[in-house]
Amino acid sequence: MAKNKHRGSSFDSFLDEEGMLDEVEAIAIKRVLASEVAAYLLANDVRKAAFAKRIHTSRSQLDRLLDAENPSVTLQTMVKAARGIGKKLEVSLG
Repeated sequence: MAKNKHRGSSFDSFLDEEGMLDEVEAIAIKRVLASEVAAYLLANDVRKAAFAKRIHTSRSQLDRLLDAENPSVTLQTMVKAARGIGKKLEVSLG
C-alpha cells in the first residue's frame, strides 16, 4: 500500500504544494468581505446602487465584490467597501 505523502500535514501545506494556497486565501478573504457587505446592505435596507455611489465606485464593481465566485475585484474597491460598512480592511504580512 502506498504511503500518503500528505498524512500529518496541514491543509495549507497541501494547498501550497499544489500551487493553490494564494488563490484560495484570496478568495476566502474576498468571500468574508462580500458576506459582511451583503449583510450590512440587508440589515440597513441599503440598495446596491446607493451604496456604490456612497463609496464612489460603480454598481458593476460592487456586483463583482458581492459575487463570491468572482475573484476580480480591486484592493481599492475592497477598502472602500469596508469603510462603507464602518470597518477597516487590514492587510498584514505574517
